[in-house]
Amino acid sequence: MNETKMDKSRTEALIGKENLDKLAKKMITVVGVGGVGGACATMLARAGVEKIRIVDFDLVTSSNVNRQVIAFADTIGQKKVEVLSSMLKRINPNIFVDAICERQTKENVERIVKDSDVVVDAIDSVKDKLELILYCKRNNIYIVSAMGAGNRFDVPNFYLTDIYKTHDDGLAKVLRKKLREENIKELDVVTSSSKPQKVEGVIGSISYYPVASATVLCAAIINKIIKEEI
Repeated sequence: MNETKMDKSRTEALIGKENLDKLAKKMITVVGVGGVGGACATMLARAGVEKIRIVDFDLVTSSNVNRQVIAFADTIGQKKVEVLSSMLKRINPNIFVDAICERQTKENVERIVKDSDVVVDAIDSVKDKLELILYCKRNNIYIVSAMGAGNRFDVPNFYLTDIYKTHDDGLAKVLRKKLREENIKELDVVTSSSKPQKVEGVIGSISYYPVASATVLCAAIINKIIKEEI
């Protein structure tokens, strides 16, 4: 086998070549490549997605190491999208990665999501999330949003649902109100049924929680593509 070509044989045995081809053709944009977004992007690449756009303005910091797939002692200070781009190409040398080191805003959102079949919202900022969601909804681009993954350390229980059915999620509560004001009737989100802990000063985090959210995000996208729902 050509060593520069990703071996997809185990995935093909499970979902078949036709479905692998569906995954390879989709352009997926991941906005925010920290704990949730970075893990989601790597899993999408390992599943067979071959066109990924990654968007983040931030640098790797020492406080990222406890939970982010891009964070190592020797990547601190580097641009998150550059580290992740390198990782994705090590997974699949033939993958197309469009790495954008910018903060997504109302002014650049159209350019950022251009040509996207799927958008993954893994942003922390409510303002930026709202702008991204509104643009995608108003332009018929499928978007799935990650809700809160911080301040929890129990056994994760993430699931895909509509934002108007979420509970015990502070981020979802704030976003629900704003989406209702904008007359957005539905939004696929990945949320947890766990109640967050009270943490002073910062948002607490642990290694496995963001990855658990990312796993459900990735699985939801893969299954929707296979079923030709997006």
